Amino acid sequence: MHLLDSARTRLTCIPVVHEVAAGIATEYFNQVSEEGCAFSLVTAGPGLTNIVTAVSGAWLENRDLLVIGGQVKSADLMSAGMRQRGIQEIDGVSIVSSITKHAIRVERPIDEASFKSAVFDGYQPRMGPVFIEVCLDAQGAPPIEVSAPSTTKVVERSNPNPVLIEQIRGLLAKSERPAWLLGAGVARSTAWQQRNRLEQLGFPLLTTWHAADRLSSDAPNYFGRPETWGQRLGNLIVNQADLLIVFGARLGFQETGFNWQAYAKNAHVVQIEIDEAELFKGHPKIDTPVLADANGFLDVLLERELPARPDWLRYCEQLRSLLPLNEPWNETRSGYVSPYEFYADASAVSGDTDIWVPASSGGANSVAIQALNQKGRQKVVCDNGLASMGYGLSGAIGASVASPSSRVWLVEGDGGFTQNLQELATVAVSNLNIKIFIFSNEGYGSIRTTQKNYFNGEYLGCDINTGLGFPNWEKLANAYGISYQFFGDDRFNDPELKKQLEGDGPVLVEVPIDPLQTYWPKITSRVTECGSMESNPLYLMSPDLPEETWYKVSRYL
Repeated sequence: MHLLDSARTRLTCIPVVHEVAAGIATEYFNQVSEEGCAFSLVTAGPGLTNIVTAVSGAWLENRDLLVIGGQVKSADLMSAGMRQRGIQEIDGVSIVSSITKHAIRVERPIDEASFKSAVFDGYQPRMGPVFIEVCLDAQGAPPIEVSAPSTTKVVERSNPNPVLIEQIRGLLAKSERPAWLLGAGVARSTAWQQRNRLEQLGFPLLTTWHAADRLSSDAPNYFGRPETWGQRLGNLIVNQADLLIVFGARLGFQETGFNWQAYAKNAHVVQIEIDEAELFKGHPKIDTPVLADANGFLDVLLERELPARPDWLRYCEQLRSLLPLNEPWNETRSGYVSPYEFYADASAVSGDTDIWVPASSGGANSVAIQALNQKGRQKVVCDNGLASMGYGLSGAIGASVASPSSRVWLVEGDGGFTQNLQELATVAVSNLNIKIFIFSNEGYGSIRTTQKNYFNGEYLGCDINTGLGFPNWEKLANAYGISYQFFGDDRFNDPELKKQLEGDGPVLVEVPIDPLQTYWPKITSRVTECGSMESNPLYLMSPDLPEETWYKVSRYL
């Protein structure tokens, strides 16, 4: 209560309905904001346990999240062998210690320097959440007097080793088919400052999903987002390159696929990464590990003269012309909207400074990875490490508060949206400029597909026919005073929808998605000669391409 009163008198406070929304909104605020940071303030006990999902998500995504929580009086803390002494007491530090950079309990006042040391521990060498819980008596005690204010700790980019820079240039000079993969470790500001130079490079550039907004999709040398749920084009280029330089991407299984032995199988792989553990985890094969800040390394490398490979670039352009983002075998029944067409059309009508918040799981997310065409200075933010449903609305709130002049496009499945729909109250009260598109397929599409493919269609808990319940979306929007639109035959040409999208304030748009919608391409598993199951490598996405097309797009495999 003392912390809340202090925040009220000094800071802009955004009340939310549920603590998990506070954590997610804070994470997304800090991803979008170009001026200042946000933090989450929660009560003791359930306030902490409710925000653990958000802390977990930020931990896996290496993101800035400061959580300050209350705690019972220090005299009421439980002692050894006890489960609880104080009312609503729970040991927050123990709960989050494995998913934070720093977790401390303040039982008596600490000085400003100690507090800032804990906070800024979350910034280097790799970002992550920080949790500080403050006992009630410490909150209410007089502050510690300091003789001089402490200085703010500034995280500076390291200067890359010039020998390594020349080594990488040498690899580029020898390479006939080089490619660069930019990950989220390359800051948005770095990529935007270097965009002209990046677009002039004479070889293909690719991004991870979390770095999607570092480049514009219309850049001449941009060739997509390779990964497990990524684009076939990018995956084929990665596996036909003879040199792959990875800037600030950890290359986890989502990026490489479970068959990581075949990842970039024809390439000499260079990984530039700030976390030594990621460089030497053993998968995938890394030929030249570089322990360095990807931003500084990229800046210096771009100052040098780098070779062009026009023949290789023309071949990649040929692949792009042969591999559409919406592949022809995707099926959408009459009366429903193809999610691939939705993202293509939405991309076309979106503005250069809009913010995209696709859901963190399900078709609304996976189709975005494949079909969203980001452009201009658009920002794209989501959370795939934890891949928790219900992230979208809270994340959109944080993004909108961070950039009130921007229009936020939120796309979330009905199942995920329902998990945090209470935050429509926050959207309505603050009149946030969030355009909410709900992919309404009457259930959990991923669960439904799994039960269909692996359990002979024995369904449970995947849709309204097997135990799930969903609201009437129009009535729900009206209950909060939010405009409602149905995404009908006119799509984005509907005059009323265009008016809502071009105006300020929120709108909720129900998009009817086929419960039997197919999602191709994707990675599937196959039975090996010894009878075990093995995931296909990324360049062998299903379904198989026609033989004639495969011949044209697999020249270097």
